[in-house]
Amino acid sequence: MFAVIKTGGKQYRVAANDLLKIEKVEGQVGDIVEIGHVLAHGEGDKVVFGAPFVEGALVTAEVVLQGKNRTVIAFKKRRRQNSRRKIGHRQLLTTVRISEILIDGAKPSKKAAAKAEAKAEAKTEAKAAAAAPLFKAPKGEPDDLTVIKGIGPVAAEQLKEQGIATFAQVAKLSDADVAKIDEHMPFSADQIKDWREQAKELAKK
Repeated sequence: MFAVIKTGGKQYRVAANDLLKIEKVEGQVGDIVEIGHVLAHGEGDKVVFGAPFVEGALVTAEVVLQGKNRTVIAFKKRRRQNSRRKIGHRQLLTTVRISEILIDGAKPSKKAAAKAEAKAEAKTEAKAAAAAPLFKAPKGEPDDLTVIKGIGPVAAEQLKEQGIATFAQVAKLSDADVAKIDEHMPFSADQIKDWREQAKELAKK
């Protein structure tokens, strides 16, 4: 039996034991997650289509890995205006293995790991993590980080929220700091190292 599911704005044709990467879903490795947006399912020549989803159909999958996709670089340059902008994006991905394709309201043999209490606890932990910035903000007036090529107003605000507010601070980022930002923020290590080199010159002024 196969099914066509929709998750993360994309459609996938899946069967039991298929391994695929989808946009991030909450869950730890080994957890069972449920995908209720089933567009169609079938076996052989018999196919049932939903309008848009098939009522009573459900696909369960086991979380195999939580990770990131390769960095995608967007580079924009304006001729004769000395304007360049480089932005990187790493999509968060979850690798899952399809466990079961259930129809007609059938119940999964393994329950989804996300219970109400676990969800509430996870939300609390996420809020606590979000409230704590990655770095301690320095005292004094912040610098205009948008002067650094590649940092726009949005990126500058994101860095400020994580305690990065001055040229001197960016210039002194260690490789370990770069790795921490790369892991927790939507910026690649190459981007951050480029900003660090620019900040070293700006900090001297």
